[in-house]
Amino acid sequence: MKRRAAHAGGMSKRGLKAALVAMAIVAACSKAPTVIDGSSPSTFAKTTEKARRNLPIKERLTFDAAIRNPSGRRYGNNDIEGVAREAYNGMTAFDVVADARARGIE
Repeated sequence: MKRRAAHAGGMSKRGLKAALVAMAIVAACSKAPTVIDGSSPSTFAKTTEKARRNLPIKERLTFDAAIRNPSGRRYGNNDIEGVAREAYNGMTAFDVVADARARGIE
């Protein structure tokens, strides 16, 4: 009488463990994008730099242009950083790029 494999047609225990480890690594590497915090100038600078690193290199120039030219900018208000902190607070870098493209910034 032939002996049957314990998991005929299925994955071995070693293969299952390897798959679980691979899934854990992928889950650890795929983190949520950074949200920009405009509550203070220092946190804005830190979070925008961190959020910028979430973008592909070709979209970083658009992001930089958007940060320098925030929506809602008024001629009488020379505090561009303050307007940018208010405009981009709570957004991700992807949101900033999408907003910039909608406003014609490329």
